[in-house]
Amino acid sequence: MSIRASQSALCILLAGSAFLSGCAPLLVGSVVTAGVVATDRRTSGTQVEDQAIELKAANAYREHITEGYHISTNSYNRHVLLTGEVPTPQDRTRAQEVARQIENVRSVRNELVVGPSSTLSQRSNDLLTSSKVRSRIIGTENLPSNSLRIHTERGVVYLRGLVTRREAALSTEVARTTSGVQKVVQYFEFISEEEAARQQAQLQDTTPVKPYSGEHNPADFDETPQ
Repeated sequence: MSIRASQSALCILLAGSAFLSGCAPLLVGSVVTAGVVATDRRTSGTQVEDQAIELKAANAYREHITEGYHISTNSYNRHVLLTGEVPTPQDRTRAQEVARQIENVRSVRNELVVGPSSTLSQRSNDLLTSSKVRSRIIGTENLPSNSLRIHTERGVVYLRGLVTRREAALSTEVARTTSGVQKVVQYFEFISEEEAARQQAQLQDTTPVKPYSGEHNPADFDETPQ
């Protein structure tokens, strides 16, 4: 969810790509289809919570952060990733504190950079990069595209999702070999191959999928840049 008061027009312009960039959470929520919800490995309740977290963060930053910032807040399974730029180190710390205080947030990963905000051209390039990565992931067999979140900031692609280790490696390779990508950073939560197969079998049987509960071993929350 790219947030900056002076860039509200940008959010409107790029709303069609909001599911890639996180821009305009209200629009994101309005266009999520039943099929996407059903094939997302998060529970439907968690998906709603993630959107609420992003919206609450946007409102909080307007109150607590000085002018001249660009913060993207992306929540997946209630784990928050902060990217973008802020004017001062104090703003960087404050943004993390604000995110941690939001209801239902489980953890915050702060990738904010202290410096001038990225330009409209840079953000447009990032959206294009995310779109290319998304298209290639959708076209790659055995990758759960609806369970993967893609966000790009200054050419750095952040991958998130509830995936198996095999899916994590494959999606990372797809992103790494996409034009325009300078670096790939993984923030995955891992599930077993058995759990992934169980969900896929239920989908093929057209029975309701019981989404992953979101509980995991903390050691399986991979935060290692690739």
